Amino acid sequence: MRAQTELPAGHPATLSRRPVSVSVIGAGILGLWQALVFARAGYAVTLRDRSPDPLATSASSYAGAMLAPDCEAEAAPAVVRRLGHRGLALWRAEYPGLVQAGSLVVAPTRDRAELVRFARLTAGHQDLDEAGLAALEPGLAGRYARALYFPAEAHVVPAAAMAHLVGALVDAGGVVQFGTAATVGPAQRDDLPAGGLVVDCRGLAARDDLPGLRGVRGERVVVRARDVTLTRPVRLLHPRHPLYVVPWDDGRFMIGATVIESEDAGPATVRSTLELLGAAYTLDPAFAEAEILDIGAGVRPAFDDNVPHVVLDLAHDRVFVNGAYRHGFLLAPVLAEACVQALQGPIEPHPLVVHASAIKGAHQSAASALQVSGQVV
Repeated sequence: MRAQTELPAGHPATLSRRPVSVSVIGAGILGLWQALVFARAGYAVTLRDRSPDPLATSASSYAGAMLAPDCEAEAAPAVVRRLGHRGLALWRAEYPGLVQAGSLVVAPTRDRAELVRFARLTAGHQDLDEAGLAALEPGLAGRYARALYFPAEAHVVPAAAMAHLVGALVDAGGVVQFGTAATVGPAQRDDLPAGGLVVDCRGLAARDDLPGLRGVRGERVVVRARDVTLTRPVRLLHPRHPLYVVPWDDGRFMIGATVIESEDAGPATVRSTLELLGAAYTLDPAFAEAEILDIGAGVRPAFDDNVPHVVLDLAHDRVFVNGAYRHGFLLAPVLAEACVQALQGPIEPHPLVVHASAIKGAHQSAASALQVSGQVV
């Protein structure tokens, strides 16, 4: 998806008036940052979510929450690294619980080519030998001959970070309504304030309005491992089963994550669980004695470029913020800044901001191409 902030003829360049209020629908990480930034910009904000406990049930709760713009450059467009550093700075300024310990990337000797490739595609790292790795993470001493250390990166524990944002929103004058559904279509806004703007952050629930949005299944395991001493996220490279481990608090570690092009929201499978736990054991055999606290699966929304976007539908006084299959925690504050800026004046080009007509046009073009080729859309 290419950013398209140039609006087609007949579409407003900005809202016809300053919104009386802003209703943010969806309290995942995107919705939380949207609500907070709008509230601090002086808007009357209400954050709604149909779940009574969205901090535990949203797709964001399955995130690794690694604020790793340099590592993400291995597979993401250049804009993710550039704007990701801005996102990291905003997190650092906002959340005192952010853990600024950097991140590590390792690979078994047989997969050293994967580490060489990763180093070639990324920047901002230090090349560590075995002694250098042992100095950072004694628990990995003697296990890996080489590692990449990204000192500028950080991570957060999703639930704690999201709870902080809810508290900050309330402190900024925002209203939080959990367990409250909202009808958000252009002709179905009776339960929302008149003259208000809707910021739709419902993830896959918004797919009827966002053609081409798809679901990507991810599975992860949370364990408590008292004998594991990792203090920063570690990525274990493997051609088939790459893995990351993120240290939380109280001896807990998040092990993730599978990536499956499926919208099956069912429980995690035995195969995926064995792959994750086996890879964790490969990283550090001390995981063998870990207690399994949770095994979960979630379906995350994705656009065709796997980058989240702000989608403007100003003709209907609404905005969509969606597509956080990857980079959601990293880019959420940047998306919030971009959304507020887009609505406060003439729209300036931004790589994460597109117009709704651009998404519909791209989807229609892709559908037509598939029909011509004889494939079913």
